[in-house]
Amino acid sequence: MTIAKPWYLSKTIWASIVTVASGLAGMFGLPVGGVDNAALTETILQAITAVSGLLAIFGRLSADARIGS
Repeated sequence: MTIAKPWYLSKTIWASIVTVASGLAGMFGLPVGGVDNAALTETILQAITAVSGLLAIFGRLSADARIGS
């Protein structure tokens, strides 16, 4: 592997975060027995994609300078 990508684009990292969060939620008494970690990870990734797209649109609309070199 020679191509690097940001940590937040890694499905492995997000799956690990969901797994840790599920474990912590269980420790604090939240019912997580029926949670499908793979589906939850995919949902989180889709939500992050949607939010980042909205932020990009908002950022471009609120910019006061044009993009250039």
